[in-house]
Amino acid sequence: MIINHPLLGPRDSSEFYHLGDATLIDRPNREDVNAAEAFYEYLYVRDNPAGKYCELWYHEQGDRSWLVVTRDTTTHEISEVKLASDEARARGRSV
Repeated sequence: MIINHPLLGPRDSSEFYHLGDATLIDRPNREDVNAAEAFYEYLYVRDNPAGKYCELWYHEQGDRSWLVVTRDTTTHEISEVKLASDEARARGRSV
């Protein structure tokens, strides 16, 4: 599978480490009243959809950047690749 890195161009997926669901960018606030429940959901409850899915990938054997890859889990077709830092900023998170 080829991942079109936003800065480096097309790269083989073997250069990357797959972390999973891209919603991990939205880490819960540890100071919230329901922080324990929020962190449980954050760490242990994951979707496993068939179809279009946003995932986090780490470019381990390259520039060590984190990417948000939108991929169809049934065909492995990649429709979008963004830097995770850009995605976090778009979601109003600090990086």
